Amino acid sequence: MKVNEERRAYFESRAGNWIKYRKRRSYYWDSITRYCNYYIHKDSSVLEIGCGSGELLAAVKGKNKTGIDFCEPIINQAKVQFPDIRFELMEAENINLEEKYDVIILSNLIGVIDDIEHVFKELKKVCHEQTRIIVTYYNRIWEPIIRFAELLGIKKRTPEQNWLSTGDIANLLYLSDFDAYKKNRSMLIPYRIPLVSWLMNRFISRLPFFQLFGLNQFVFARPFPPRLKQEEVDERYSVSVVVPARNESGNIEKAILHTPQMGKFTELIFVEGNSTDDTWETIQQMAEKYKDTHRIKIMQQDGKGKGDAVRKGYASAEGDILMILDADLTVPPEDLPKFYNAITRGKGEFINGVRLVYPMEKNAMRTLNNIGNHFFSRLFSWILERPIKDTLCGTKVMFRTDYLKLAENRSFFGDFDPFGDFDLLFGAYKLNLKIVDLPIRYRERKYGDTNISRFSHGLILLRMSAFAAGKIKFW
Repeated sequence: MKVNEERRAYFESRAGNWIKYRKRRSYYWDSITRYCNYYIHKDSSVLEIGCGSGELLAAVKGKNKTGIDFCEPIINQAKVQFPDIRFELMEAENINLEEKYDVIILSNLIGVIDDIEHVFKELKKVCHEQTRIIVTYYNRIWEPIIRFAELLGIKKRTPEQNWLSTGDIANLLYLSDFDAYKKNRSMLIPYRIPLVSWLMNRFISRLPFFQLFGLNQFVFARPFPPRLKQEEVDERYSVSVVVPARNESGNIEKAILHTPQMGKFTELIFVEGNSTDDTWETIQQMAEKYKDTHRIKIMQQDGKGKGDAVRKGYASAEGDILMILDADLTVPPEDLPKFYNAITRGKGEFINGVRLVYPMEKNAMRTLNNIGNHFFSRLFSWILERPIKDTLCGTKVMFRTDYLKLAENRSFFGDFDPFGDFDLLFGAYKLNLKIVDLPIRYRERKYGDTNISRFSHGLILLRMSAFAAGKIKFW
């Protein structure tokens, strides 16, 4: 094909100077490397398609790294420069590898291939169910600037490019059976200008409106999950429901009786912490009473706060899917199958309950709490780069395998969250999981009083929000 011949001739003609070219643009490539590394685990297997001479692949985290490229002189340079990495001469249009990879990177490749949809479909050969695709390319807004730079001779003229928006990329991924679940942009100044570049790229480019003009655009995708029949789903997964309980004596038996059985088995894990009523005694009595009909574990937390209780419960969980059910039962236990269906059907990998869609019972949430929840919803939608309508709903659901990775990487954010909600939300974001909101009906508390202090806890949430912005937006 004409375009293929043109791009092949272009890259082969530059092969001798390719490493120098990449080094001259090291500031630009460094920004892509930093962004990819934010989401790549140190134990991930990584494949880069269109790897060039291997600088990006060598710089990202991971083990068992492989790079493929169609240009033989450049691949030979990569093998000499990075002998510990596997490089293969291969067309992106015909991938012939036996391995399945955790992360696949296509950095600035889609601009020079003829059939992007075909290349995306080829990725299926090297994907497993949990593979993450990272596609990077120039922001279309920059096309006239780049063309003008080429006209002036500031930038070397390149073959005709495919200029795609993030929407175009996401649509092509969808047509190739991939779920593009997150998009963002970064970098306003692609050259190193002391202080100015750091300020513009680290801070200004991450702010609303300015982010629209970022040079680098990133699209994250995952394979669509397999379609399973209900009986296959139920044979595949089991469930652990953790119930943190403080001064909730009157709700313990109801939590047991109203929690449906889901999957292979459903276990209830009651974690009592610092109650001033007879909650612990009631938990022991109910566990004994229903031991023949329900799988129940009981324990008392060592520390304080709901977050500590959840972590203790999760540590003893045996189910494949982890759920939180607040013992006040303001989120009905009968709604838990909705979360089970959402996560087992692959709609998301972190299912976040939302109380702010359906009308609430009269006294379910106080006015100031409602206002605060809407405020934090807007704030966290910006921080987490996707709509998060309710950050503080107690019911959150994820796979235990993902939680174990989250716990292993908890040091990144630190033990900063007494509630546990943000610890899980931030951790899910860092793991690059697809976060999905699930609306539920929020009921009035029937027993006891709320453990939430509107003002002191609100200040804690603001401090955590500022901390998270530094770790997620302005790193």
